[in-house]
Amino acid sequence: MVTKESKTAESKTAEPAKQADASEVDPNALSIGDLKNLTTIIDVASSRGAFRANEMASIGLMYNKLQGFVTKVNPGASPITVPPATTEGK
Repeated sequence: MVTKESKTAESKTAEPAKQADASEVDPNALSIGDLKNLTTIIDVASSRGAFRANEMASIGLMYNKLQGFVTKVNPGASPITVPPATTEGK
């Protein structure tokens, strides 16, 4: 017969194993840095003419949502700015 004490001891020893699994890094997880990079990618691609005019509204909406989220999560960060694209070498 299993006593209440042995069940409690089993649950205490099983708990650290669950915590170890949670601390492993998920290679598919997105970080705030990834979202910042995505806003930079959108900015660079739009400045280089990668999007059609009829796509700009939805892309701008997504860009603004990403910027708002990154600012909300990391309020100390400055907005992402990308230098203007040059036409040299074209």
